[in-house]
Amino acid sequence: MDKTVRERVEKALEEVRPQLQTDGGDIELVEIENDVVKVRMKGACAGCPMSSMTLQWGVEQYLKKKIPEIARVEAI
Repeated sequence: MDKTVRERVEKALEEVRPQLQTDGGDIELVEIENDVVKVRMKGACAGCPMSSMTLQWGVEQYLKKKIPEIARVEAI
């Protein structure tokens, strides 16, 4: 049975979550609109100046590799 894009994104986020939690942060999937994944950075990530780099170079690259349908990831 094929998993939905949302299920695949949630699974991928579970795979990156431990790295974020190591630094006191976390990530929450808010919604997927067309090919854009919208997430909320939490904990230490919420106010961290490096969170945009973490999101773009870490989370986004990982999700796009695992789920080619994803065009980008945005923090809201």
